[in-house]
Amino acid sequence: MIKQVVVLSGKGGAGKTTVAAALAPLAALEFDIVLADADVDASNLELLLAPTIRKKNAFISGHIARVDDTLCERCGACRDACRFDAIEYPAPENHIQQFRVDPTACEGCGACMFVCPLGSISMEPVQAGEWYYSETRFGPLFHAHLYAGKENSGKLVTEVRRNAAEMAKKLNSELVLIDGPPGIGCPVVSAITGADLALLVAEPTISGEHDLERVLDVTRHFRVSAAVILNKADLNPVRARAIESYCKKSEVAVLGRIPYDRAVDDAIVRGIPLTEYGNAAIRASLEDIWRGLRDSMLEAGKLRLIQ
Repeated sequence: MIKQVVVLSGKGGAGKTTVAAALAPLAALEFDIVLADADVDASNLELLLAPTIRKKNAFISGHIARVDDTLCERCGACRDACRFDAIEYPAPENHIQQFRVDPTACEGCGACMFVCPLGSISMEPVQAGEWYYSETRFGPLFHAHLYAGKENSGKLVTEVRRNAAEMAKKLNSELVLIDGPPGIGCPVVSAITGADLALLVAEPTISGEHDLERVLDVTRHFRVSAAVILNKADLNPVRARAIESYCKKSEVAVLGRIPYDRAVDDAIVRGIPLTEYGNAAIRASLEDIWRGLRDSMLEAGKLRLIQ
C-alpha cells in the first residue's frame, strides 16, 4: 500500500521545503518514491531538485462572465445585478459601444447571466494555473503554479496529490513524499487529508511554538499522525527544550534537531539538497531524522525496503 508523508510548518520560512528536499535523496536510496510539491501558491521544491518537465497541464477553476455583443441590447440589467461592479458601462466617447466584463473584478457568481432577458451572457471556465509532471534524480515530481490572484488553491493541491498517488500506483512505489503548504488553511487541509504522517517543522521561538500548536490541532482534527522536527534548534536551546516538553506532554514524537548553519543558504543558492551538500553536523542530523522516520514506518508495517 502506498504511504504518503507530508512535510508541513505553521508558517512560511520555517524550513519545510529544505527538509523535504533533503529527505528525498535519503528516501530514494531505500525506496521507490514519488515526490509532490503541494505548496502551489509558492512552489519551490523544484529549485532544489532540478526537475526536467515532461508534461504541462492546464488547471481550470472558476468561471468568468462573457457578453455576446450580437445579442446584447444594453438594457443594463446585468450591471444592476452585479454586486462586484464588474460590468463596465458603455462609453461611446471611448468607442466602447457595449457592456464589458472586468475580469479582475468578476467573481463568477452568474447573477448577470440569470437576469439577462436575452441570454447574451454566458459563464466561461477560467484557467487558474498549471500543474506539471517532471522527472528528478530521485523519482517523479508533481508540482504546480497557481496564477496570481486566482483562488481554489486547495483544489489544485488535491490535483497534484491525486496525480502523484496515481503515478506511485503505476510504478508500484512505496512512498509519496509531499512538500506541503504553510499555515493551517484550505491548502493544508487538502495536503494532509488521507496522509499517513505529517512531519511538522518548527523553529525554537515563541511564535514557532504557537504555530506548531495550531498545525498540530489540524492534524488531530483530521486524525493524521504527526512527528516534529526542530529546525535551527541551537539558536534558542531554552525554547527548543520547551517545544520538546510540549511534544512529550502531547505524545508527539520529536524526530530530531537540525542545527543552524550557513551551509543551508549555500545549498539553496546552488540548488542542491542539504544531504548532498551540507556539513557533517547538518547531514548527520537529517540522516538521523530519516532513520527515525523510516524505522517507525517499517515497524508499523507501512513500508517495505527495496529488494
